[in-house]
Amino acid sequence: MALRILITTDYLHPGDAVDQLLCDHGLEPVYSPFRGPRPFEERRALFDGVSGAIVASEPVTADMLADAASLKVIARSGVGYDSIDLPAAVASGVRVCNAPGTNHHSVAEFTIGLIIMAARRLSEVTTAVRQRRWPREAGHELRGSTLGIIGYGPSGRATANLGVALGMNVLVTTRHPDPDNTAILFTGLDTVIRGADYLSLHTRAGQHTGPLIDALRLEAMKPSSILINTARGSLVDEEALAKALHDGTIAGAALDVLQSEPLPGDSPLRGLDNVLITSHLAGQTAQARTRAGLAAAQAVIDVLESREPAHPVDP
Repeated sequence: MALRILITTDYLHPGDAVDQLLCDHGLEPVYSPFRGPRPFEERRALFDGVSGAIVASEPVTADMLADAASLKVIARSGVGYDSIDLPAAVASGVRVCNAPGTNHHSVAEFTIGLIIMAARRLSEVTTAVRQRRWPREAGHELRGSTLGIIGYGPSGRATANLGVALGMNVLVTTRHPDPDNTAILFTGLDTVIRGADYLSLHTRAGQHTGPLIDALRLEAMKPSSILINTARGSLVDEEALAKALHDGTIAGAALDVLQSEPLPGDSPLRGLDNVLITSHLAGQTAQARTRAGLAAAQAVIDVLESREPAHPVDP
């Protein structure tokens, strides 16, 4: 009997390239796409009878893993894996892998898109035109402004390079600077936060105690600055951000990731005109989805065929 592979990533479907790859290796894909929080009993039974799983950003908790007797591997069809209880997976003997290097260009392009939307107030303008108004307020050029980047992994590096190409002054804080890239100034975290007109987050969760961007760091930003987060929702204190946006501590924010997704109805970010929120789309191009899905499938295959996967994240 073929080993069953659960696929919860909502953009993967029967008959696609991922499905075909798994079938070619004698595996049986089964689908249960994640479209929002599942009832408790469904969550507990999600991994019953499956040997591997390909997941997107769906939370994978200790109680879900407790009875997953046949599960050998979980592969993220993306980069971040903070939605997976990694210690619980390790304790259960479940390998955990991700798919780095598959969507960083998509994330970088989306980040710059958010910056342009904020600089030119495109969301407000298009909404006004639909309402039969014709706004003519001035926006801001990116050339000559300062792009601050926290983190210099693949998406941070790609975003920095796009900023340079647009004529922006680019400041980066990272543990791994690139001294050969003289177009970028590598400096400390506080300098980046204070100097940025556009502050973009590209660092991992778990490297900081509490949110990276809290009330104190929001206070340190320019009153005219814009915060952009396409990395991890847990990096930003959303209550502090909502207050900073309401009080004019910073000019605006553009968020593609949130502490809880979809955005809760009672979120303090709702009702604010100076925040742009998108639905976790930065890495979601057709090309990136294909690359990420195939990388995740290959990780599942490698583990089940007793090979070391290319990108394990378990210790």
